[in-house]
Amino acid sequence: MLSVKRKTLINLKNAFGWRTNRKIVVFSIDDYGNIRMASKAARDNLKTKGLAIDSNRFDYYDSLETAEDIEALLETLQSVKDKNGNNAVFTAFTNVANINFEAIEQNGFEKYEYESILKSYEKMPSHKSPWKLWKEGIDSNLLVPESHGREHLNVEFFDELLRRKDPELLACIAERSFGGFHARPFKNIGYTAAFDFENHPNFEKQKDILISGFDLFEEIFGRKAIHFNAPGSHQHHCLETTMFEEGVNFIDTDFIKREHQGKGVYSNKLALNGSRNKLGQIYFVRNCVFEPLLNPNLDYVGRCLKEIEIAFRHHKPANISSHRVNFAGEIDSRIRLYGLTELKRLLLLIVKRWPDVEFMSTQELGALIKDR
Repeated sequence: MLSVKRKTLINLKNAFGWRTNRKIVVFSIDDYGNIRMASKAARDNLKTKGLAIDSNRFDYYDSLETAEDIEALLETLQSVKDKNGNNAVFTAFTNVANINFEAIEQNGFEKYEYESILKSYEKMPSHKSPWKLWKEGIDSNLLVPESHGREHLNVEFFDELLRRKDPELLACIAERSFGGFHARPFKNIGYTAAFDFENHPNFEKQKDILISGFDLFEEIFGRKAIHFNAPGSHQHHCLETTMFEEGVNFIDTDFIKREHQGKGVYSNKLALNGSRNKLGQIYFVRNCVFEPLLNPNLDYVGRCLKEIEIAFRHHKPANISSHRVNFAGEIDSRIRLYGLTELKRLLLLIVKRWPDVEFMSTQELGALIKDR
């Protein structure tokens, strides 16, 4: 079920770091709040114009969550309980801003502008806006928002394409979407990786983006974010001081963190789950994957169960990584149905196989690690 290479990696991830005898399961879900493709029509129009929409599942299927998406998700999470009578919780790593497409058109495509996700929701038809259900999910502890940065794009990349009046970017703006680019103006910058940089990092600008994102998070959700996962999973460690000053206690990182130093030079550093940096911030390393849309021919429920088993064998919590695209139905409602059906199957098998399992948010897990 797991390849030898995958099994070896999962065992290595779990061999070191913080331990517990409790069987804890958390779900870390990325990309809530982010506009990728506005609609099926927008996707099809961009594909007709030659953009690389087929290159990944995010460009092809991912869209801003709708009321129907959140309602179906909450029903699924409520349907299964752990030994304490608690439901599974989605820690929803949320982008709190999107491209303000209208403002960019109005300024003549001269400069980048962004808007709060609340503004993005307001632009949706009222029956599609998820904000009311978002609040219900938060109040019932089924959704716990944390920070996925300000927006899920690299402003330097965007600005360069805007400067060139790149036809693919202008087509995306017209369709209120962002993705499918052939253009690669920089070797070391991914267009969705907010904190990538090329040769000489402008950390002051990146810090400004971080701070404005944290301020917007607090404005939207009424509290500070305490857990951060960078869009694209990359950020330089020098930004951790800014995160600390803004109240972030927990930082997601790769097991082997590949950090750009500039001019195409990268360093590799091993990160252990539960380890701390010099500021006392705790690193989270996700050790299980549930991505049913990645390859529908694979049994991702079975793969995830095997990875949970390995985590528990090493006395580690199971931190399950996933993305909103698996549960988003605006472009194709069959995707949401499939993803949530597989999620429920996973939850039922977890509680059946491990009756003493405990579902938590990453915030609750982080408090346990911090106390010890």
